[in-house]
Amino acid sequence: MSERRAYPAPVGRTAQRLEWQHLPPRVRAVVEQRIGTTVADARSQTSGFTPGFASVLTGADGSRHFVKAASVKAQRMFAESYRTEARKLAALPDGVPAPRLRWLHDDGEWVVLGIEHVEGRAPHRPWTDADLTTSLSMLATTAEHLTPPPAGLALDTFEDAFAGWPAHWDYARATFVLPHGAEAAALAARYPEVCGGTTLVHTDVRDDNILLRPDGTAVLCDWNWPVVGAAWLDPLFLLIGPRGDGLDVEAVLAGHPAFAGVEPESVDIMLALVIGYFLKTADDPVPPTSPFIREHQRWQADVLWDWLCERRGWETGE
Repeated sequence: MSERRAYPAPVGRTAQRLEWQHLPPRVRAVVEQRIGTTVADARSQTSGFTPGFASVLTGADGSRHFVKAASVKAQRMFAESYRTEARKLAALPDGVPAPRLRWLHDDGEWVVLGIEHVEGRAPHRPWTDADLTTSLSMLATTAEHLTPPPAGLALDTFEDAFAGWPAHWDYARATFVLPHGAEAAALAARYPEVCGGTTLVHTDVRDDNILLRPDGTAVLCDWNWPVVGAAWLDPLFLLIGPRGDGLDVEAVLAGHPAFAGVEPESVDIMLALVIGYFLKTADDPVPPTSPFIREHQRWQADVLWDWLCERRGWETGE
């Protein structure tokens, strides 16, 4: 077991989102027309770190729907993110454990997505071995169906999409006391050696993007940033939260089929790449729409740095 680091953000309450009553009447009318019933109840999903509308709507007929919405004018970045998510969801083949896109409304002013409602819960925090096992099984199914990626879906490679990340170490080394910062930066710069592959990689696998269903299976949500790369990357990213919560993720690396044949040095290279990003972004100004994101990023940076130092036999510094 690794030492647990107390998570600093309020689990499940990290997002400040638009509520149903905040949507313009015409947008609410579009949603009700699309779902075929008036909305009797709207429950905002307050996990995550974005301010767009994301609610489970219960219709007067008892049906349940998951709807996302963002204003192109007031929330341009998030509206474009929802457009991207709609394209990616629509392209996922049958069998991928992901909610299905039911409909899309995009009138140039609002982007609204109707997504399959999934009955389920997020993994427990602190993470449990059972929830981690279920989530890893879900990622195995995901990789099976997304190797190779769907035809016609334009995707960057992991190498191209993350090309700017090694440079974050310039800031990290100038700002933090890291006795082995130069060695970590050198590891991060080698990421093109280890990230290649033919699998669609989600890249944002964490507890608030996973739903565990009552039948013991799981689905992966929020498909905004997929790229093409190595199949073991998503399972590795998943381990960050469990590592910080005290689970023995080294045992997972040693024994789980997702990491079969992956060299320890390859894991260290990828950890170093991600550490530099989190050290830099955690020091950026706190956006008013996401008050907990910097605490979340700094926690991940600390968890990963401790993990890398343990693996390399380094002192951690401050």
